[in-house]
Amino acid sequence: MRKLEIIVRPERRDSVKRALVEHGVRGMTLTDIRGFGRQGGYKEIYRGKEVLVEFVEKLKVETIVEDDRVDAVIEAIRQVTATGMMGDGKIFIYPVDDVVRIRTGEKGSAAL
Repeated sequence: MRKLEIIVRPERRDSVKRALVEHGVRGMTLTDIRGFGRQGGYKEIYRGKEVLVEFVEKLKVETIVEDDRVDAVIEAIRQVTATGMMGDGKIFIYPVDDVVRIRTGEKGSAAL
């Protein structure tokens, strides 16, 4: 199993959810976050003055995917989030040793 930590533009929320569900993902956690990468931020005008917004709003989606579906899920996410512009986001992939469903005690894939 792998944990996918997906950082994307907030307006991609519904398309990411739809892509994950279409690929059999049954659960995910969404968090509204702020941060910066190469994009660095942006400038906007506030009350007639130029202001640098250093931390850009992003969406973090976390989910666990079985190993045999990881590549397909990642490609589906890329297809619905890529604009070709800086700031599209990143997908971090972590190994997961095990999962336990608290209610039933099920482990591994059965707990997903």
